[in-house]
Amino acid sequence: MARGERGERGERGERRDRRREREREEREELDERVVHIARTAKVVQGGRRFAFRAVVVVGDNKGRVGVGIGKAREVPDAIRKASDRARKAMVTVPMLGNTIPHAVQANFGAGTVLLKPASPGTGVIAGGGVRAVVEAAGVKDILSKSLGSDNILNVVQATFAALQELQDFRREAERRGVDPKYLAPFWYREENYA
Repeated sequence: MARGERGERGERGERRDRRREREREEREELDERVVHIARTAKVVQGGRRFAFRAVVVVGDNKGRVGVGIGKAREVPDAIRKASDRARKAMVTVPMLGNTIPHAVQANFGAGTVLLKPASPGTGVIAGGGVRAVVEAAGVKDILSKSLGSDNILNVVQATFAALQELQDFRREAERRGVDPKYLAPFWYREENYA
């Protein structure tokens, strides 16, 4: 009996090792960007107690992106927490070539972000927080405008919310019962529906 139990533990250990190795490989291939680090102070009886808040964006540059916020007494701990949360919160962004399928606007707190698809060769026309999120997602051509608050945390979260609202134009055309060529962006329409 003891041998059988040890055999099971050996298999479990091997499976655990394989899973850890897979996670390590996944960590290495993801693009991780620390967008912002803020120092916060809590006033206590003995004086001030400082902590740090980190905003991290993680993406695979192929259409998946996540945003995480971590708080800790030390900067590396805050970054690690934010990175882990970003990995857990990753979503898939529908893409159309190197851009997004349609224009979208989203809010988070007082931050409002407008994202518009751009024709090939335009590049990423975006500021710091928006640029980090869309580049980590793998978007190479996009126009953007931050309309509300310039608080980087709200801007990053609003951009992430906007990317989550995107729909594939073919699915939307099917839902509406129209031909997809009427919903496709003009440069895509010319290439594929001539």
